[in-house]
Amino acid sequence: MKKLKSISVLLVMLLATLPLLVSCQDKPGTADQALDRTVPAQVEESEVPGVTNFSRIGNTAGFGGATQPTAMAGLKDEGFASVINVRLATEPDVDVEASAAAAETAGLKYIHLPFDAADPDPQLVDDFLAAVGDEANQPVYIHCNSATRVAALWMIKRVIVDGWEFEEARGEAEVIAEKPADALAFVSAYLASDGK
Repeated sequence: MKKLKSISVLLVMLLATLPLLVSCQDKPGTADQALDRTVPAQVEESEVPGVTNFSRIGNTAGFGGATQPTAMAGLKDEGFASVINVRLATEPDVDVEASAAAAETAGLKYIHLPFDAADPDPQLVDDFLAAVGDEANQPVYIHCNSATRVAALWMIKRVIVDGWEFEEARGEAEVIAEKPADALAFVSAYLASDGK
């Protein structure tokens, strides 16, 4: 039954990406812009030691890929109150316990919400929205391996919670994600399924 559900989710994701591919073909330069990662004014990319693909939106949120436990003190210095890790504990080079301990030592709240892109837990998005919506967690730093899953979750938040149009949220996600097409495919499938 679980395999059937996974196949259904993948099929919905593939079907959901078709309009995106067609719209990119209709707009000259769209694919090139995604590869150039043209930065909208509000998203700032910078370097934080121990963090891959770091970006932030003012004092609201930060995003990144692989984040080492040694980066926690630097993230606290950057002004973050919490860290949300959406990587699976079984991914290579992931040490959830060491990261949680380093976050606690640095004075950061640490939240682990494992996001398996191949078999996503339907409750994950609700848990993520609750965590980023909690004022006690603000500002929040969110990471996975490449910031792709992070961008997908943040894009869902922008559309569902903040009321952004899909294309507006897409522009922001394309800056955050290392692989924006993967993030967009997940979000399209999620929104097409009414969040189920």
